[in-house]
Amino acid sequence: MAAAVVRFCECGLLRRRGALMAFGSALRRSSSAGGGLLLSLHKRGVLKDSFPENAAQDRLPKLLQSAPQTVYCGFDPTADSLHVGNLLAIIGLLHFRSAGHHVIAVLGGATAQIGDPSGKTSERERLSAPSVEANSRTIRESIQRIFTNHELYFHGSGRTLGTATVLNNLSWYKNWGVVEFLSEAGRHFRMGTMLSRHSVQARLKSADGMSLTEFTYQVFQAFDFHHLNQTRDCRIQLGGTDQLGNLMSGHDYIHKVSGEEVYGLTIPLVTSSVGDKLGKTAGNAVWLNRDKTSPFELYQFFLRQPDANVEGFLKLFTFLPLAEVDSLMKQQREDPGKRLAHKRLAAEVTKLVHGKEGLESAKRCTNALYHSSVQALEEMSDGELQELFREAPFHELLLEPGTTVLDACRLVSAIPEGPRGYQMVSDGAVWINHTRADKPDQVLIPKLHVLANGLSLLRVGKRNFYIIKWLGL
Repeated sequence: MAAAVVRFCECGLLRRRGALMAFGSALRRSSSAGGGLLLSLHKRGVLKDSFPENAAQDRLPKLLQSAPQTVYCGFDPTADSLHVGNLLAIIGLLHFRSAGHHVIAVLGGATAQIGDPSGKTSERERLSAPSVEANSRTIRESIQRIFTNHELYFHGSGRTLGTATVLNNLSWYKNWGVVEFLSEAGRHFRMGTMLSRHSVQARLKSADGMSLTEFTYQVFQAFDFHHLNQTRDCRIQLGGTDQLGNLMSGHDYIHKVSGEEVYGLTIPLVTSSVGDKLGKTAGNAVWLNRDKTSPFELYQFFLRQPDANVEGFLKLFTFLPLAEVDSLMKQQREDPGKRLAHKRLAAEVTKLVHGKEGLESAKRCTNALYHSSVQALEEMSDGELQELFREAPFHELLLEPGTTVLDACRLVSAIPEGPRGYQMVSDGAVWINHTRADKPDQVLIPKLHVLANGLSLLRVGKRNFYIIKWLGL
């Protein structure tokens, strides 16, 4: 998998970028508890900028200190799983929840059928309503699982957690008619402002241009914010830096309709080492659903990060106190070979996404694959072996008395028929459970060739794996 780095994406959306870059310094001048939360998130790199730009200096910290607030972030279900790029937004919500604020994850059951043009060079493929509904269901389960894991494993008992809610914006659009919606919401948007958005300008200059459907996306996202403001008293929206234009549209719409003061906070985009956004469109996604990226694969993704990324990722993707991150990095510099920081990063993220059982599974798979641990193999379930060796054929076979190494190889078509296959075994090309099996006529031995869990991991050559589940033991 491609290594990842966090790059603070340049958004040519505001001429007042100098004011936005003052976000951190403004927070440092704030003495309120709300300012302390924002400053902490800024130091971790979780927060990039704010809108309106003067909010960080006074009003937003005071609002956060005055009472528990409601913060939301949207996720369009354009695939059946979120990915690591989305995880940072969820972590942003969880930091607010840990501070006692209420958080809402909004699934874009309606907006996914429109398609967000932000950061895209061409229009998204149209998704059918049943596809979006199915995607929404699996993503809802994933987000709720992460919320639960955070509460179980990362939240101190001495603090009061805010509530965590998952909504679907289809629930408030399904009863609207087109004419009614445009009459109600459309009159508050100005074409000049909408056309000036960076996401719109970039697409208008492209060869394919931009459809009316995509052009209206910012209207729907703005209305989402308005709806949540009216029904949930939500005043803060989180979004990636590529969402700043949409956040601004929501702020402007609410200000025109109700005069309410609301705020947008951006988080950095997670990008690959060549600067591509880590998402499914770029083809390099690391997914949060187990059936697409196993706990082992997620664990290895973070374990294999370049040294230069680890400190930043510990701050972004874990809830470790910054002092503990500094201590870990000091230990890492003193003894790089132990890779303590890498291992802690991989463990913390895997436990957040897949829970304690998922982390244990990832470690078992790591030991089985990279440390030739027979004990780890013996503790693995059928499913874990299939996750670990996704391309390996899986066979359920009846273990007949007298079954030999050669028989096992031929039953799963791991070697050619005839003398050539016999010779391959004799030459040492076959391994069973990390042990070379070079005697073709050797009867399979329990605990050596057949583990206590009834499994045999057969390898021919360096990369050809076969998983056998023996029945009748």
